[in-house]
Amino acid sequence: MRIAVLSDIHSNLEALRRALEGIEHVGVDAVYCLGDVVGYNADPAACVDLVREHCAGVIRGNHDAAVATDAALDALPSDGQAAARHNRACLSEEQIAFLSDLPLTLTVENCTFVHATPDAPTAWTRLTTYPAAQAQFDHFDTDLCFLGHTHVPAVMADTLGVFEVRRGHRYLVNVGSVGQPRDQNPKLSFGLFDTETYEYENVRLSYDVDRAAEKIRDADALPDRLATRLYEGL
Repeated sequence: MRIAVLSDIHSNLEALRRALEGIEHVGVDAVYCLGDVVGYNADPAACVDLVREHCAGVIRGNHDAAVATDAALDALPSDGQAAARHNRACLSEEQIAFLSDLPLTLTVENCTFVHATPDAPTAWTRLTTYPAAQAQFDHFDTDLCFLGHTHVPAVMADTLGVFEVRRGHRYLVNVGSVGQPRDQNPKLSFGLFDTETYEYENVRLSYDVDRAAEKIRDADALPDRLATRLYEGL
């Protein structure tokens, strides 16, 4: 089974459409989303609809929770809070209900899906150190745990010196961000994984950043800084 794993779309319609085009081109059996469908960018409603249409499973992220229920809203940076309020006003009651009802974890084909960490999904912890990552292996039973949240793609194995996914080890795999990359690379990021061959690929694609940034600037309730960071990959 070949799957595509998206995360942190953040209402960036241009990036999401381009990611889905890339996925259609290579062909997969299913698409999964690790959350943060909304937040930061200008097209939450269209992104929610596309995710509902194309994804076999969707996980709740902290921005989804903030937009749909105000949960974790105060923990967001000021720009994130402004975007959450903007996005909520753009969504229908049905779309808000969809976001609020999303699960925190999902397990499919020896893969665990979570937005931030498997040990405490609603703590929204960022895994930025090796010891913190290693502690997570006690909290999922599958060979792979796919996550997002930091917007930085990475593969972290349960054994030192293993940097690529292959059989015989267990992995935390961060697929990066579709809608707001933060690894100083403005190209969108997502993951492709074959559950039979164990081949994993981090895909980077260019998209229409100019159009996504223009929409942010045209929305009075969204800070211009959110447009600038798209060009910088920050």
